[in-house]
Amino acid sequence: MWQRSPSDGKMAGETPESSGTSLLHDAEATPRKPRHFLKDVIFHGKFQLLNCLTPEENTGCQHGLYFQDGERRVDYILTYHIKKPSSSRSNRQSSRFTDNAFTRSIRRGTARLGRAPTPQPRGDPEVASQDHSMDYHVDDKRLHREEFEGNLRDMGMELEKDEDTKTPGVGFVKIHAPWHVLCREAEFMKLKMPTKKVYEMKQSTGVGAKINTLVNKATEPLYPNVEDNRTHNVKHLSYMFSREKQHLFDLSDRDSFFDSKTRASIVFEVLKRTKCTKAKYSMGFTSLLGSGVYTDAYPLHDGDLDGENIEPNDRKLLYEEWASYSVFYKYQPIGLVRKYFGEKIGLYFAWLGLYTQMLIPASLVGVIVFLYGCATVDDNIPSMEICHPKNNITMCPLCDRACSYWKLKEACGTARASHLFDNPATVFFSIFMALWAAMFMEHWKRRQMRLNYEWDLTGFEEEEDHPRAEYELRVMQKSLKKEHKTQKNPTEIAEETTNKWKQTVQSAMAGLKLVLSVSSPPIHTYPTHTALWKSAKTEKEKLTCKDRLPAYMTNVVMMLLMIGVTFAIVFGVILYRISTKTALHMSNNPTTRSNVRLTVKTTAAIINLVVILILDEVYGAVARWLTVLEVPKTDKSFEERLIFKTFILKFVNAFTPIIYIAFFRGRLVGRPGSYLYVFESYRMEECAHGGCLMELCIQLSITMLGKQLIQNNLFEIGIPKLKKLIRYIKSKRRSFQEEEREKKLQRYETDHFLEPFAGLTPEYMEMIIQFGFVTLFVASFPLAPLFALLNNIIEIRLDAKKFVAELRRPVAARAKDIGIWYNLLRAVAKVAVIINAFVISFTSDFIPRLVYQYMYSPDGSMHGFVNHTLSYFNVSNFQDGKEPMDPQHQVEMCRYKDYREPPWSNTPYVISKEFWAVLAARLAFVIVFQNVVMLMSDIVDWLIPDIPKDISLQIHKEKILMVELFMKEEQGKIQFIDSMMPCGGKEKRNNHAPIARSRSIPHTHSHTHANNF
Repeated sequence: MWQRSPSDGKMAGETPESSGTSLLHDAEATPRKPRHFLKDVIFHGKFQLLNCLTPEENTGCQHGLYFQDGERRVDYILTYHIKKPSSSRSNRQSSRFTDNAFTRSIRRGTARLGRAPTPQPRGDPEVASQDHSMDYHVDDKRLHREEFEGNLRDMGMELEKDEDTKTPGVGFVKIHAPWHVLCREAEFMKLKMPTKKVYEMKQSTGVGAKINTLVNKATEPLYPNVEDNRTHNVKHLSYMFSREKQHLFDLSDRDSFFDSKTRASIVFEVLKRTKCTKAKYSMGFTSLLGSGVYTDAYPLHDGDLDGENIEPNDRKLLYEEWASYSVFYKYQPIGLVRKYFGEKIGLYFAWLGLYTQMLIPASLVGVIVFLYGCATVDDNIPSMEICHPKNNITMCPLCDRACSYWKLKEACGTARASHLFDNPATVFFSIFMALWAAMFMEHWKRRQMRLNYEWDLTGFEEEEDHPRAEYELRVMQKSLKKEHKTQKNPTEIAEETTNKWKQTVQSAMAGLKLVLSVSSPPIHTYPTHTALWKSAKTEKEKLTCKDRLPAYMTNVVMMLLMIGVTFAIVFGVILYRISTKTALHMSNNPTTRSNVRLTVKTTAAIINLVVILILDEVYGAVARWLTVLEVPKTDKSFEERLIFKTFILKFVNAFTPIIYIAFFRGRLVGRPGSYLYVFESYRMEECAHGGCLMELCIQLSITMLGKQLIQNNLFEIGIPKLKKLIRYIKSKRRSFQEEEREKKLQRYETDHFLEPFAGLTPEYMEMIIQFGFVTLFVASFPLAPLFALLNNIIEIRLDAKKFVAELRRPVAARAKDIGIWYNLLRAVAKVAVIINAFVISFTSDFIPRLVYQYMYSPDGSMHGFVNHTLSYFNVSNFQDGKEPMDPQHQVEMCRYKDYREPPWSNTPYVISKEFWAVLAARLAFVIVFQNVVMLMSDIVDWLIPDIPKDISLQIHKEKILMVELFMKEEQGKIQFIDSMMPCGGKEKRNNHAPIARSRSIPHTHSHTHANNF
């Protein structure tokens, strides 16, 4: 590591302004290998490419991690577009090699001398006008960059430009924060840093400690080979950094005191506060990015992942011990993840790891429940009655005209399969999963508090974000509108405000471009800290509900419209199932007719999956657009509103088909002779005799597995690689240059081709939807936790590899919790209790079986249950044109599943009293199940404390040690003062205190006397 000089890298007697000016051209000022202009022109192909960087230069700048002097570390990168010559294609290809340092210095010298550019031949006036307009915009951006970079240097930052790169059309600005800037900003940001004080962490004793020791020894092979992941018995006492108390901190190695993650976040804070003010309206960092003054901004990764002679770095260690599929069975190095990516990303992976661990017991219990159903399927009396060879019950047709009568024993396979998921064990599993969700939430709160203590986040409070650029732009527009109304008469307002608004809208697009662009990072990647006005009057303005009313109305209408689109598509799939079933029944192929149900169920589920995947992408874009319309004030508000809208739309999209099958299908059918029709031709579909639970299971499994395999995994692997390929193609690099370029690219060039960080919202969202699949309908699909566990084992390593190798390094963000996602998890867990209660009581046959066994069975067994659930219908009562065209059985009576009076009763086909008894039992079960399970969840919540006892004691101990540290510091100051003062001075100082106290006594007495009066 390099050692900084006492002057922080500046030459003696150099002012910051002169230093910054010289630093701007450090790339050219640094001695380099001599280059010849003629040789550059002639050998502009491979030869120039292979010799563009000597080994000495490559080693000196540490592959782009340092400035050209090899000492100052690159903390942040800004990129901008370099205008390419437009003469011809060949000239464009060769210009990159001829535009070397020599020619650039000639152009700069000409510009300094004020010489006019060489006159160009006259051409087409329209083309010349377009070129002039383009040149004007390019110059305008250049002036903005120069002003912004000058302001950065005034803030103490050190800059270095590099336009002579192997990435055509892109210039790079390297930013370095010297020591005094780091100290100043760390104090402003209230960063907690480790002090010299080290204390021993109290170790628990007793039986629990012995058990923990045994468990740690047994699980030692599961820990990654990372130093930060090992448990330590000592901890540094942390305190908010202060320049006045630097003696408290170990500053022996200033280069490593602030790690690369902290340095980048500090530079990012400076960038947010810096703005351009010479324009008509000042522009901040986000506005500069959105308007194209700068194209990208990102911190650098620590180094390469593979290759020869690579120095050890945290990124390589994460790639080997975290992002590799060979270590899937090991714990995650959460401490190292936090150290490299920051607390916010560290909390996400800690939450994902805990969620995956908690899925292990849920998966085991789910497999046991499924195996129980497999073991008892041959003992299930209702399925045995259906499959009995002597069963000669004739069922009514499943559709009009095309379908014929059928025997109940044909549903033997469906009945047996339904028992695998519809048995008494599923009730127990539903209760278990509700308690599991409560324990998971409590366990996470404890884990979160432990991480807050270990990461020195105790007492951390997020400060209110500064207004976003789009919000300030709207406030500026509002202020301008008021100002025009007060200063101008009505006739002038109509003319002048029109042109003014055109300019305002054009400037608004600069800020909105960053938000609406698909390829750009999300809003929270570049939070704003800019003022877009100059007068103090505008600062008092703010957007009210009245200003946002059109946006709110648009949000409500669009949200309802998108939900209506989801319902319409589900309805379309229903019509597909009805028509396809009728068409397949008319087939002459006996195999086709025998597999009608399976074919229709499977194809409909696949169609639903495809629609869900497509609408997920559409709804994500719509939710972002609606959030932009609302113009939230801060980035946090923007993110929370975006998350809420996206969650609502994607939740409805994923679960609407499942909710229809679970609670509506088969209940809006009618009866033979009086069926319910849609559009007077489509008869509503009904469930199989075993109930809709089997179809619900098929829909759940296909949707869940399809989303996990296609959307979560395939898209996450394929899309980043595809975008990276597109960026490579856009860079117009020739094939023979590819290998050599990869070897010679600087670190900031390599990171430029990586995918920008898109935030954690997509990662959290897919896990929340998965959590819904695991908990909401677990009564019908006990294998859901197992599939989620297998997916998450891959998901953790896939996300890790994406963050380490495929994405640019994000700016580290501090956070003490997972924010709104915890509230969404709690909401899903509460709703899961209610939904599972309705699934057990209304979708499955659990309640009808209990009612029959204890109220109607002659011997208290399940014999006769199937016949009890079937009603009679006289085929002569069919409506004209609805009877089977070619009946295979000549029958007078057919059976259908319902509780209705027989045709020979005084009230034929009226709902029977058995129906009302079953309905009452179902509603009673829902009420009892919901209240009992929620009460048990609340008990679990009450029994498990949010803060672990040892962490609470350690936090209290830190407070005591901090007080002792400052008391010792104060005593040391007093002793130092006493030692420096002469004896007379001591006596004088000691005599001053009584005098001061005696002076205060009369004041106190006088105050007392005044009170007595």
